[in-house]
Amino acid sequence: MASSPSAEDITVRAARLSDLAYLVRFSAAMAEETERRTLDLERLRQGISGVLTSKERGYYLVAETKSRVVGQLLITFEWSDWRNGLFWWIQSVYVEPAMRKEGVYRTMHDYVLQEAKRRPDVCGIRLYVEKDNMVAQAAYRRLGMRMTGYHVYEQDFVL
Repeated sequence: MASSPSAEDITVRAARLSDLAYLVRFSAAMAEETERRTLDLERLRQGISGVLTSKERGYYLVAETKSRVVGQLLITFEWSDWRNGLFWWIQSVYVEPAMRKEGVYRTMHDYVLQEAKRRPDVCGIRLYVEKDNMVAQAAYRRLGMRMTGYHVYEQDFVL
């Protein structure tokens, strides 16, 4: 029986165009799992490609073991006039089910935090989480994140 990789075996790197199939598969699985949404895969592929080819939109990170990509997250940007800086938004978080509770997200989160703190133009990190996803909420609290007083409203023109 093979043992699970330790946190030391998990590395984080910027996603490449060659990771597109993983990113599409992970994002579609995340949407189904968290929101019971079946996404249009071609639209999703184009949306992810749009990030991978335009740094202004954000960037993906992937977590990998020696053998494969096992997780992802997306960073997008929000300007804060109050702070004269950027918030980095963590989005599209997904870790393969077999790799959950193995330190994959913690490793990605720590990577983001370290990178953000190195940048003088970044004033903080934020994320939103499905209101009924208590497992994810607990994980984010363990990492030092706190709930804010804001609710998210939207008018979605696509989904």
